[in-house]
Amino acid sequence: MNRVTMRLLGKLSQFSEAHPWSHNAAYSPWILWQARVVRRRGGTRALDVGCGTGILLKRLARIMPEVVGIEPDDRTAARARVTVAKVDNATVVEAPFDPAEFDQESFDLVTFVAVLHHLPLGQSLEAARSLLRPGGRLVVVGLAREVSADLPWSVTSMLLNPIVGLIRHPHRASEVPASMTAPTSEATETFDQIAQVAREALPGVKMRRGLFWRYTAVWVNGIG
Repeated sequence: MNRVTMRLLGKLSQFSEAHPWSHNAAYSPWILWQARVVRRRGGTRALDVGCGTGILLKRLARIMPEVVGIEPDDRTAARARVTVAKVDNATVVEAPFDPAEFDQESFDLVTFVAVLHHLPLGQSLEAARSLLRPGGRLVVVGLAREVSADLPWSVTSMLLNPIVGLIRHPHRASEVPASMTAPTSEATETFDQIAQVAREALPGVKMRRGLFWRYTAVWVNGIG
């Protein structure tokens, strides 16, 4: 990588840090579309695993009659409770993801947004599968360790990232947005590794690489 490229990437990184935004937000419309599909088919109950500060949970509550968010970090769970304080059909549970805490086949929608890489992959997918009612839908927005196959997506994301940041936050940020304060960690498994495990646990799962260092997965209980 030559000096000009290095300098350009450095400038892009500095600009993005001055105009931060949650990359998960880019996928919120898609997740909410999935929720509307579930609702139109009679689904009533949703579970958001690793609900963070509760922004998605609040939006899901406008679609689904009952939503439950799980968040293991105490400070983040407290923020989530504030976010949904006036939302009667939303509940935040401060706890690790433990499917034994819920009845099997008790949800119509289960979402994992930027959280699956914090958990045992195969075990968590199988647990989510056990919680879904027939026809229920598992929706994942995940992170994977980057390899050469991800380079086109990564370069495009790097170029788009500061543009989206400027549109969302025209003024320089003085602090990190509340939606980005949940604890994070790096992904250790590649997209192909994740896809292999997911296809074993969820026959028929549909997975795609996406922008902003994310991938998506959708699985419907009873299809595949």
